[in-house]
Amino acid sequence: MSKEDLIQTILKDSNYHLSLFTADEISNLHERIFTKEGRGKETPFVKCIIRDKEIQLKPEEIVRQLYAERLIQQYGYPKKRLLFEYQVTFGREKKSADIVVFDKDRPDTPYIIVELKKPKWKDGKDQLRSYCNATGAPMSVWTNGEKISHYHRKDPNYFEPITDIPRASQTLKDILSERFTLKDLIIKDKIANERKSLKEIILDMEDEVLANAGVDVFEEVFKLIFTKLYDEFLSRKDKEVINYFTTQVTKTSVAESVAPYGNAPSYLGGSDYDTLKAAVSGISDEGFRAMEFRNSGQTDTELKNKIQGLFDQAKGQWPGVFADGAVFELSDSHLAVCVASLQDVKLFNSNLLVVDEAFEYLVNKSAKGEKGQYFTPRHVIDMCVKMLNPKRGEYMIDTASGSCGFPVHTIFQITGHLFTNAEISEKEKQHILKIFGIDFDEKTVRVARTLNLIAGDGETNVLHLNALDYERWVDKTGDKERNIKADTKWINTYGKGFERLEKLRAEKGSNKCFNFDILMANPPFAGDIKESRILHQYELGFNANRKAQSKVGRDILFIERNLDFLKPGGRMAIVLPQGRFNNTSDKPIRDFIAQHGRILAVVGLHGNTFKPHTGTKTSVLFVQKWDDKLCPKVDDYPIFFAVSDKGGKDNSGDYKYVKNESGQDKLDQNGHLIVDHDLHNHNGELPDGIAEAFIEFSKSENLSFWAD
Repeated sequence: MSKEDLIQTILKDSNYHLSLFTADEISNLHERIFTKEGRGKETPFVKCIIRDKEIQLKPEEIVRQLYAERLIQQYGYPKKRLLFEYQVTFGREKKSADIVVFDKDRPDTPYIIVELKKPKWKDGKDQLRSYCNATGAPMSVWTNGEKISHYHRKDPNYFEPITDIPRASQTLKDILSERFTLKDLIIKDKIANERKSLKEIILDMEDEVLANAGVDVFEEVFKLIFTKLYDEFLSRKDKEVINYFTTQVTKTSVAESVAPYGNAPSYLGGSDYDTLKAAVSGISDEGFRAMEFRNSGQTDTELKNKIQGLFDQAKGQWPGVFADGAVFELSDSHLAVCVASLQDVKLFNSNLLVVDEAFEYLVNKSAKGEKGQYFTPRHVIDMCVKMLNPKRGEYMIDTASGSCGFPVHTIFQITGHLFTNAEISEKEKQHILKIFGIDFDEKTVRVARTLNLIAGDGETNVLHLNALDYERWVDKTGDKERNIKADTKWINTYGKGFERLEKLRAEKGSNKCFNFDILMANPPFAGDIKESRILHQYELGFNANRKAQSKVGRDILFIERNLDFLKPGGRMAIVLPQGRFNNTSDKPIRDFIAQHGRILAVVGLHGNTFKPHTGTKTSVLFVQKWDDKLCPKVDDYPIFFAVSDKGGKDNSGDYKYVKNESGQDKLDQNGHLIVDHDLHNHNGELPDGIAEAFIEFSKSENLSFWAD
């Protein structure tokens, strides 16, 4: 067995990994490995880099040897300042810290403590906190060889994340006060280098300060992300410079972040992230703007004033998300910890999973899930967008928009770029302003408006309205003829978008029917609508005998409402519970749909698609409204049916990713993880899926939106 295979065998069933380390670092370890024969088998050993004795090679020891060598070679710490298994005293109890770096001027005083042996990050952090408090060490590191975190022990109560530990020639102050540009953010992106998701980082912030801060966690984290996005937005000119040079080397634009997935050793398949980091590292950032969303060693009060000022600027750039007078409610010290946690995270990212996962967690804390509405997985959205093929000049709407995945991915489809920090042309902007979103949940509307304001270069048509209760829109918009005053606050925020929506009314003065080309939605399907005033607005609010029903499923009303939004020949995709397609009692609903349009396709989604929030089986219904020209009415026609066998999630609701030949997570051309599903081919990274089969079907049927 080769030494490479030997290492992988040792690590196979452990929680330790080597993706943190370079191929050269791992190769150097290979050179130091030898085996001893005993009891009929070969046992691997290594000559310890610090203890100068032979040590049996176990998973923890592999990572310890690799990180110790990095401390020596990369950080410049002499061996005499390093000690393994340092005894830390807790009263009568003694525990061993895995690696200790001693202070230069006080050789018996711990300076940096490194914890390796706890596979779970939280356990490791808690142990580090106790070691640092017991010894007074100002810094610490936790790693399992894949993820890594660096901390500054600000005081016994707070562990503040830092970008890195100082080299032997530096101090902590040097690290904190270093000039930090967009170039540095790309290279040091925490999601890539520490192998954490944004959700994990937020959970860390909750654990550290937010849980007991006495503030609305959603609001404060939202403010932080909003401000952080603006800080990156201000460096868009630097992004253009970086993109110019990196595309010459990697053919990949850093507008698309390679996080969170990079840096597998070359013998495990390699990574585009290594190439990208090397290319970016060679670019001079002398003329680049220094990032402002950073804890750079100033007092907590000074930092809060700086971040508040940046937040105020962001509100001016992207109005209508926060009130003009909104301020951070976090205390100075709590805000400092949160800024330190987020400052090294690159948020401008075409892979919306990075932001979506975090916001889904935050919004669900506000009980959005009780309404039966969940953020739609991105691979489901992409399937729908690919199948309906939106084109420039077409009007699109999502009537239950959530975080606006359908609208934003439609923008991506028609413009070819997303979250690039680049200037959007006036021509592109006109196409973007034909895309709309409506949602009844105020918090998700604000999230959606943030994403759309960025994608739409400062303008958006995301509106806080109840799509089903359209007769009550006048309470917000006003009606001069009926002497109903407008809600001034609502108009100030959403007025421009609503004016654009009004122009699409099928009938002047009525909010019932519109002339949209495309509608895509995942409406809430939990619960019934019982309010007779709303039910009387819908045909499906009555039974076959035209008797008013006492209650109707919310998703049923959305079917009719969505058809009302479409012009003749318009097309839609709507996520529905599987029972609507199977239940005998729902036949009148299916008949209603068939009366109004051609059923193009029914795609059964995997049962895990919306886990962990719900295991309800769902399908996506695709319909095109009858139209003499675009979709002539016929009595008999073929329907495309498909069932997904690979939903992209496991039974726990965690995403499943495609692996390369070496068993490592595979990256797409933009450095993103590839969810393992069969809905579409992920731009050629996966086998052709359901979307590609539908496209072939559409062309054979000469469907208008796929006609050459």
